[in-house]
This record gives sequence, C-alpha cells and structure tokens, in this order.
Amino acid sequence: MTRAPRALVDSGALKFNLAAVRRQAPGARVMAVIKANAYGHGLVGVGRALADADAFAVARIEEAVALREAGLGNRIVLLEGVFEPGQLPLAASLGLDVVVHSREQLEMLEAAALPRAVETWVKIDTGMNRLGFRPEDVSQVTRRLAGNPGVAGPPRLMTHLACADERDAGTTDRQLQGFTAAVSGQPGERSVANSAGLLWRPDSHADWVRPGIMLYGVSPFAGQTGIQLGLRPAMQLLSRVIALRDVRRGERVGYGGTWTAQADSRVAIAAIGYGDGYPRSLPSGTPVMVRDHRAPLAGRVSMDMIAVDVTALPGVCVGDAVVLWGQQLPVEEVASLAGTIPYELLCGVTQRVGVTNV
Repeated sequence: MTRAPRALVDSGALKFNLAAVRRQAPGARVMAVIKANAYGHGLVGVGRALADADAFAVARIEEAVALREAGLGNRIVLLEGVFEPGQLPLAASLGLDVVVHSREQLEMLEAAALPRAVETWVKIDTGMNRLGFRPEDVSQVTRRLAGNPGVAGPPRLMTHLACADERDAGTTDRQLQGFTAAVSGQPGERSVANSAGLLWRPDSHADWVRPGIMLYGVSPFAGQTGIQLGLRPAMQLLSRVIALRDVRRGERVGYGGTWTAQADSRVAIAAIGYGDGYPRSLPSGTPVMVRDHRAPLAGRVSMDMIAVDVTALPGVCVGDAVVLWGQQLPVEEVASLAGTIPYELLCGVTQRVGVTNV
C-alpha cells in the first residue's frame, strides 16, 4: 500500500480554465505555461488535458522532450531559450521555438549548424530587469536573426509584466508603452500578457497570451481566489487520518509543545508534512478539511505528519480523508497563512506525493 498523500488533478477543471482564458482574450492565441512540472500538477497529464492550447511554454528542454515523447505535437516555446550550444540541434529536431534573451544566445544561434531552422522569440526587457534585450537593441537583434539561415521567419517579440499581479497601473503602463515603442515597425507576432495581465489589462493581450497560474484555477492576485475569478481549482491535495489521540486538558502536542489542549481534546494525526511540500511555516489554527468540515492544525507541521484538532467533529475515524487544499479550501488561503504565494505551494509538492489525473 502506498503512503497516504496524493494530489488529484481535475482535467475537467484545466479545460474549463483554458476556455475561460479564451473568453477573456478572444482575439489572442493561447500559450499555456506548464513549466515546473505544470506548477506541480504533472507535466504530461496537464499537457494532455490542455492539448487544445495553441502552444505550450516550458523552462527546460527536458520538459519539451517529455511532452514530445508523450506524443504531444503542440508548438512548444523554451521560455529561457537554450543554455548551451549543444541544445540547439535537439531543439531544432523537436521543432521547438527558442526564446533569445541575450547576446550569448544570439551568438550560439549564429554559430550553430542545425538540422532545420528554428522559430525564435526575442525577449525584451521593459523594466523587470531579469531577462531580455534593452528596447534600443531590439532592431539590431531582429536584423541579425532575420539574416540567419538557421532562423525560420521573422522573430516573434515578447516581454514580461513585473507588477501586473499587484495591479500596479503605473509600472504596467510604462512597460506596455516601452514595449510598443521597441517593436514599432517590426514584423512578427507579439506576446505580453501573463495571467494577471490577461485578467486585468486587455491592452496587454496582443497576438499571444501566456496564462500560467489561472489555468490551474488559482488567482494571480493577493486577497482574491481563483474561485472568486470564476475559475476552478485543478488540484486537491489529500491525505488521510492514520491515528487518533485523546489529549487531556493541559497536555501539549507536537514538536516544541506549541499547542496546549484547553480542554480534553481529540486529535487526529494525518500522514502529510513538510517532506511532502505542506509547509512547516503554517501556524496552529490553519484549517484543513475533515468530513467536509474545517478543523484546525494543532501544533507544528512535522516532516511526515500533522496533528488536527477534531474535538468538534465526533465520529472521525482512522482512514478518513484530510484535504489540505482544493475546491473547498483554496490554496490561496493556505499560502497566505504560510506567508507565501500559492505558486510556491503548488510547485513545492514533492515526489513523495502521488499525482493522479481525474
């Protein structure tokens, strides 16, 4: 028998959220961002569920290989491009689109002997100061790519919004204006919008939108859930009760004895902990779902286990399901209590947790 923690990924929810993206940006094509093991949801399973997307975006060539080996023929964009010259022939043979964000990558392409020409995207830094060419260099870069026989067609043009998730209009306005000026007169399709831009700034939609977190039914905005945005959470993180303890008033529970029973109490032990990606930073009182009711954590999260105060829930038994996040308990709420963002919780689900597509 396998250990209890598991993540159920709802393929129907993924499809529903993709449809929501298309309704939000009806004039744009959709590049589904499925990097980082599809934000912890399982790369190939999510790729199959989102096979109607116009393209996939990944961060590593190994992710693209896995998608191709699974039989997925969608356009795949390497968001960070290649990291060494030897990856370019593989990218070309797999029919991948390659982002070019540095002079080193530009020179790799110019020096490469490729089995077929590759499609390229020029990354423009409009203010995030992470990756990309400065706007004043874009014309020179696109000319060099256009003159390279190893490059197919005019390069596409992209940037990334730094503060759209904070609804920072000033920063976003400056980025959009900078991008518009940088690409003026350039051929090639454009891509700007991430999930936050897609939902908040229709003027960022351009030719391609790049939704990530919203595809998984999760909000990019602090203080708001995906459910409130009309999305459906795709992941339910589950475990089960493996023991029950009767704790007398005044007794303490867990490492450091940080939780003290204020009255005679019933505590359920569930088989999940920070070794599975359930964060140790969560405080006592954090809710989990047991028998469709909220019940609070009692004490610290351990590597393999948590304790839950189920005194108010008579009838809880060994084997009962415990939901850590999902439709009834938004991951955004749990992330806030942990002092982090839902992206980190989803991507942090470890290999000890079995992922099942349903």
